[in-house]
Amino acid sequence: MYDEILEKLKKSKFRSRFKLSAKDIDYIEKKGLKTIKQHAADFIRDRIAPAVIPNDGKQTPMHNHPVFIAQHATASCCRGCVEKWHGFRKGVELTKSQQNYLVGLIMEWLKRQLMT
Repeated sequence: MYDEILEKLKKSKFRSRFKLSAKDIDYIEKKGLKTIKQHAADFIRDRIAPAVIPNDGKQTPMHNHPVFIAQHATASCCRGCVEKWHGFRKGVELTKSQQNYLVGLIMEWLKRQLMT
């Protein structure tokens, strides 16, 4: 389901530079993928899904959580990137289905990182 978009993202010089660190992998292994998925859902719901985000473009740190790394790698880090890469219009609250798509994409990227 996510193969096509992940291939496109891989071709981006900026997006392709994101990789999980040993610390990120250790965190995922300690917390488990179920917990990480919940973190991703919470971050997307609270930081990306609203129609208006006062600090859009700056709301997702570049480190300190594997989901943040995955958000940048998958262009789900701000509404501008979400609109450009995934076609979900800025200024309109993301639907639950759109949120689930982004969470699924993040989780797929993380799983692929864990296999490398």
